[in-house]
Amino acid sequence: MALQLTPDEQQMLTSDATSPGLAMAMRIVVEAARLLGAERLVEIKSAHADGVLYHGDSGVFFAERLLAENARVAVPTTCNVGSVDLLHPDLIKGDPHHLAMGRRLMEAHVALGCQPTWTCAPYQAGHRPKLGEQVAWGESNAIAFVNSVLGARTNRYGDFLDLCCAITGRAPYYGLHLTENRRARIVFDVAGLSPELRADETFYPVIGAFLGAHAGDTVAAITGLSVPVSEDNLKALGAGAASTGAVGLFHVVGVTPEAKTLDDALQGGTADETIVVSMAMLTEARDRLGPARPGAEIDCLALGSPHFSIEECRALLTASEDLTFKVPVYVCVGRHVYDYLAKDGSVGLLEARGVTFVVDTCVVVTPILEQVDGVLMTNSAKFAHYARPNTGYQSVFGSLADCVASAAVGHVVRRDEVWR
Repeated sequence: MALQLTPDEQQMLTSDATSPGLAMAMRIVVEAARLLGAERLVEIKSAHADGVLYHGDSGVFFAERLLAENARVAVPTTCNVGSVDLLHPDLIKGDPHHLAMGRRLMEAHVALGCQPTWTCAPYQAGHRPKLGEQVAWGESNAIAFVNSVLGARTNRYGDFLDLCCAITGRAPYYGLHLTENRRARIVFDVAGLSPELRADETFYPVIGAFLGAHAGDTVAAITGLSVPVSEDNLKALGAGAASTGAVGLFHVVGVTPEAKTLDDALQGGTADETIVVSMAMLTEARDRLGPARPGAEIDCLALGSPHFSIEECRALLTASEDLTFKVPVYVCVGRHVYDYLAKDGSVGLLEARGVTFVVDTCVVVTPILEQVDGVLMTNSAKFAHYARPNTGYQSVFGSLADCVASAAVGHVVRRDEVWR
């Protein structure tokens, strides 16, 4: 069936004389919809723009052309991390051209009307669409969170298409925008794992990484989790799943809004596959994130992928009390978190212990680390998954307490009681 456009959409498509930037954005959205087999477009309530991260000059020129041709976002639009820490630009070790173009790209998005949030966790910066709302979000963990935890509806929109959706207020109506495509097809049963492990913070990034590796882009449901589950743990789960796979939506039965029961998650159907997760499976998934040899030296600690929340920073403050770190400790946060912690004095306390705050960006997408290789310890499945290809560092995975203890002595300390 051919793509059907409303009169308003037709007008946007042919508005070259009055708003050539809007017309260009609409042409891109329409062509994407045709390629994806969508029958129509859907009005969206908000967007999250991932293309603000500099990957080459063409992205800058694209955003600046939209701006020069009078395009502006039509819905509330937040910005993902950029390539520059605007508060601490000296942290960035990129060449001057990279820095200048990265800043230009960030400035162009703001001029287009995007909110200068510069975070991969916009849902913790106040951008929280309602259950069932249609949106167009980029950034893999943000997509998983807004679909799964908030119950809004988006596909995995890539760079530039997300911005075009924001400008037109439209997205191709296909995939996870449709109720029938949000049905779980795979069930992951974790009920047989120990209650202590299921309650541990390390469980969530690891089960996320396991889910992503096995589900790919298939919608999955998890059963057997103790409730409630904190938002930060759900964030870690989604980030792991979206990194090792292409997960855009997961259901946690009894926790996430579209899965009060397993039958809800399956929409009354049956699962194509059920995986009973064993300890051996999960341990293998954890070790793929970076095996830890107690006593092995580490070169740095990286926390905050997705960006650390206020609660996570407070947990770091408590865990590091009376300690001074022997290796560089990088904590990546959004501007909203940094400003809050600066006001209550937490930034100064953590910096005195050896923490370097990275704001507006992240150490795996921008050259910040002191050397070109080494060993990076983290409690993030996303950091662990991307560390080697993006930074040259080998990863070691552990809990926040393990990470803090290791950074204080300069070598791996990991307590594995709940994993035995």
